This record gives sequence, structure tokens and C-alpha cells, in this order.
Amino acid sequence: MEQINSTPKPLAVETTALTKRYRSKAAVYHLDMKVPTGAIYGFIGRNGAGKSTTLKMLCGLAAPTGGEIRLFGRPAGDPMTARRVGCLIESAGLYPNMTARQNAIAKAKCMGLADMKYVDKVLDITGMGHTGNKKTKLFSMGMKQRLGIALALLGNPDLLILDEPINGLDPEGVREIRQLIQRLNEEGKTFVISSHILGELSKLATHYGIIKDGSLVEQINREELAHKCTDYFRIEVADTRRALPLIAEHLPGVETEVYDSRNIRLYGIKDGAALNRLLVENHIPVYASGFHHMDLEEYFLSRMDGTHHPENETNQEVKNV
Repeated sequence: MEQINSTPKPLAVETTALTKRYRSKAAVYHLDMKVPTGAIYGFIGRNGAGKSTTLKMLCGLAAPTGGEIRLFGRPAGDPMTARRVGCLIESAGLYPNMTARQNAIAKAKCMGLADMKYVDKVLDITGMGHTGNKKTKLFSMGMKQRLGIALALLGNPDLLILDEPINGLDPEGVREIRQLIQRLNEEGKTFVISSHILGELSKLATHYGIIKDGSLVEQINREELAHKCTDYFRIEVADTRRALPLIAEHLPGVETEVYDSRNIRLYGIKDGAALNRLLVENHIPVYASGFHHMDLEEYFLSRMDGTHHPENETNQEVKNV
């Protein structure tokens, strides 16, 4: 029987111990990122966590202090690799007194593109082909973002890196950008997107990377996240140490998680009222209870409670007084 060669595609982005220092502080520290080809990778972190610095290094706009970046299996500095990447970092950098087409032509010439027909194609793809002689200084925020993505599409890149592409947009603008990204992804393009709007990002992303203090806390795909964000029953009691043995005895198939000294999460439970009754009958006061579904934002915030990486820590002890 003839064997079919099924060599897996290289990762679109792979970093190894990627580090960026500014004087004594490490803005990014030993970051190992893996973005599958064809993914929409949501890059999540608080302000100052290192998101923009990481994306700038992936785009070649900032030089790493240490570590390695590989794009589609090749070093990031490879000229052939650079042509496969389009970027929109922070803002599009538009000329305000030029039209959308004039901005696109200027960018295409800087890139050495000879075929100007592709300029009109990317403008049409992003819905900016109808703006005519209107100058970009008169564009709405959504129009500027779409034009920025159009400029990133020049050269027909395989990987698009977008830093906060929906920041500041109204609901209609957010929907337009979301639909554009989904359509381009269906056509085979890979995305790395940072965003603070987690509810919107959850409608797009197939994979997530969570960064804190320059270090990657976790990488997880959509299916793994859905499994972790299952429905649970939260119950607040006076003493979890008394409640847990009773729950284990009467509900042996239920998974429990102690959230803090008063709160317990129970997974796989269907009858919350029966549990409340069980605890009260055994003289364990119940202060609050209810079913809950953890969304991306709650999961993200829970992961932010992890430890800092040692590179930026001091030996000072902080006390609340």
C-alpha cells in the first residue's frame, strides 16, 4: 500500500526563551510562544505585561535581547520570512492628507511591490475601496483600522500580527473587523491578535496565550478553554473544612475546588437546593450559592493570580497595614 506523506506544517510562530530588556528590567522574559499555522491566536495580558513588545519583536520592529524567533520554521530575520508577515502595531501610521488609495500606494512602493492592482484588491477586501478622494484625517476610527489592516495585507502575507485592532471602535466597527478577520482566516491566513476586549476575542480566537509580567502564564486552545470554563455551582459557607468531607460522603461523583476559605466550586452537580439542604441540616451555615459559567474574562483574571517571574522581583516584603 502506498503511504501518503503527511508531514505536519511548521508552526507559524515559535519563540524560544525570547527576552527583551530595557536597562535592568526585562519587559519580556524567556517567552516560549507556539502559534499553529491557520490559527487565530489571542494574546492576552494586562497593560505593561509585554504584549506590544512581544509583537514588535515578531514584526522585526524591536530587536530581542535574547532567545530565538522562528516564523514558518525559518529564522525571523530571513528575507523570505519577512515577506510572509503583515503587521498593524498600535496604529496604522497613516498620512492624514492622503486618501486610502494614496496611503496604500505609498506603502506598496516602500515595499518594492510592482503590481499596483493588488492595492485596489486589498482595499476592496477590507471595504475601503469606495472611499474615493476622502482624506484619511476625516475617517472614523473603524475606517482607519480597516485601512491599517489593508496596508498589512499588502504583499499577500500568510501571517497577520494585529495589536489591539478593535480598540476604540463602536459596536458596528468591532463587528466589521471581526467579520474581516474571520473571512481572511477562512482563506488560510494566520493571525496573532492582542486585545483587551476579551468577550469579542472569544468569538474569534482558536488559541490563546496569557502573558503576565513578561512571562507566558499559559497557552490553551479553544477546546481546552471550553472544558475548563464549564458550569459550576458556587457555595459560600462558614468553614470549608467542615463542608468538604460531608460533600465527599454524600456526593462522591462531584468534583470540588476550594476557591478560598469560604467558597467552594462544585462541578457536575445538578441539584443545588439538595446540597444547601444537606449542609444546613448538618449545622453548616450557607451564606450564598448559585450556578455559574466561567467566561474567558474570569478565566483570564484567575490566571493572573499566579506568581511573578523571578527576573523582576525584589526581596522586599509588602504588608497591608
